[in-house]
Amino acid sequence: MRLSRLFTLLLLVTSLGACSKKTVSFNSRTDVPALALNDTLATSGDTTKAPSLDPKKVAALTKAQEKAAKDKERAELRKTKKKKNIFLGERIKKGFAKSGPKGKNQVLEIFYYLKTYKEPNAYSTTVYYFNPRKRKIFRAATELNPATDKVLHGPYKKFQGGKLIETGFFAVGTKHLRWEKTTKDNVLTSKIHYEMGFPRDANVTYYDTDHKLVKEVVPYVNGKLEGEYARYQENGQRDWSGEFENGKKVGEWIKYWGFRNRRHYVYQYGESGYDPEVAEPTLVKEYNRNGVLVYEKDKLDKRDAITDRPGRKK
Repeated sequence: MRLSRLFTLLLLVTSLGACSKKTVSFNSRTDVPALALNDTLATSGDTTKAPSLDPKKVAALTKAQEKAAKDKERAELRKTKKKKNIFLGERIKKGFAKSGPKGKNQVLEIFYYLKTYKEPNAYSTTVYYFNPRKRKIFRAATELNPATDKVLHGPYKKFQGGKLIETGFFAVGTKHLRWEKTTKDNVLTSKIHYEMGFPRDANVTYYDTDHKLVKEVVPYVNGKLEGEYARYQENGQRDWSGEFENGKKVGEWIKYWGFRNRRHYVYQYGESGYDPEVAEPTLVKEYNRNGVLVYEKDKLDKRDAITDRPGRKK
């Protein structure tokens, strides 16, 4: 009897000892819930967009997530493609102007201008601006009006009858970078590279050793006189301006009074540098010191009323 009780007691002790030293394999499943431990190397932000590790859930969510991701990507792409109109650091606005009769000869110009007025460089040989009321591009003959004149700045294209005939860029009213002219048959007729209004190969001379007071700008392209010419007085005001083509003076050449860049005399040379050169230009316009037109060839002549005209006998 004693032996049977002792044997029963030994079995009970043995079973209790085995339960106190239970070993759990990593591959085993236990009914005891595991303690949740916080990973200090990860945050909710790191795992918010992490894919699920459940293959069934991945398969179920992939199509929806993929569609949402693509839609988001397209939206982001549209945002990046929607570029702000900025050229050389300046905000610009698009414009266009039409001229001539409708059809094959109608001219369309597409261009940009500064949203906020900026004064062109005083030494710019020619300044271009857009007048919204007249819907036309002009070459500045006098000082610009900040309230009405829109300074051209940005890409420029000119079409005739739907055919591209001229391309280039403006920078604060002056021609900049490469300008090309072509015929309606896409034959290149002219290509000039400008740097803020000056032909890249222009010969520039100065009044001072610091190269701040420009005296004369003589345009050269491939070693030949080509482009806009300008001469300035020592006070920075214009003295002469004109244009060379194929080594010859063409178009209007202007002599200025010497203050406020006001015109004095306007002379006319030939229309093309490929025609015989005009030895003696024709005086076509004359202005008094107040900027009033007093003479226009075959139309107007009020020069007798001028008392400050050079060479006039008093």
